[in-house]
Amino acid sequence: MRPYDWHLTEDIDEFLARAGDFLRSRPALHNTPLTDMAKLRLRAADAPGAETTVFGRLESEGEVRAVFYRTPRGRLTLTPLTAEQAATLAPHLAALGISPSDVIADHDTATAFAGSWHRHTGAEPVPFWRTHLYRLGTLTPPQPPPAGRGRVTGEKDRRQVVRWCREFCVEVGEQSSLDLIDAGSWEASRFGDRHFTFWETPNGTPASMAAATSMAAGMVRVDPVYTPAPLRGRGYAGAVTAEVSRAALAAGATDVVLYADPANPTSNGVYRRLGYVHLTDFAGYRF
Repeated sequence: MRPYDWHLTEDIDEFLARAGDFLRSRPALHNTPLTDMAKLRLRAADAPGAETTVFGRLESEGEVRAVFYRTPRGRLTLTPLTAEQAATLAPHLAALGISPSDVIADHDTATAFAGSWHRHTGAEPVPFWRTHLYRLGTLTPPQPPPAGRGRVTGEKDRRQVVRWCREFCVEVGEQSSLDLIDAGSWEASRFGDRHFTFWETPNGTPASMAAATSMAAGMVRVDPVYTPAPLRGRGYAGAVTAEVSRAALAAGATDVVLYADPANPTSNGVYRRLGYVHLTDFAGYRF
């Protein structure tokens, strides 16, 4: 691949006019770019003149083959690239003065880009994230479910939702979202646009929580799922994940996905029993 096969812009509408169909062609695999694009369009409309995101698309024979975007915070997100494509992109970005603070992508792409970036800049890649991506096959709710019911949250639940999201961030080490929550910038965090559901015990006490993104190209991502430590092991997480997944299907979703930490066999087992099927692995590297 030649460097000039990559086309860069700071105009999200221009970018999506060319790359939107490509992103929508594989909604499960492209779930993060799809949800990020919706947020980025809103921010561009709400804050004209603010520091912009750089978007890039790789074209060959008139077709978009891959895309990237680098946010003002420095995060570079890539769709799957071959080793050759990653080797071309890294020096191209370096020559343009576009330096990512970190990169996330499917495991092979992130690793290939991190290696190429290191060779061309000397910046040492440090792995900070690895996750399984699952896609829902046939939903199989837990039988019997734990006592209680699912309930979509409302404004009166906001404080508890925020508190549990903060606890989730502390537990998984998600510092960027934790900083935003602590700064009172809930809406700017990745949780601000989620649709939350509680699993309540028969007396109405919330015992677990799951959220879903808004639908994009028929895709809904379940994220996050959280149960306070004293209430774990009772089936609440499986029940609330099944409830959110069922609601997504009922709303017309064709792809329901979620990420799971490979180091947590309990959550992976829960998702597989619900009918989620491993699709691929993702990784992140800091520079």
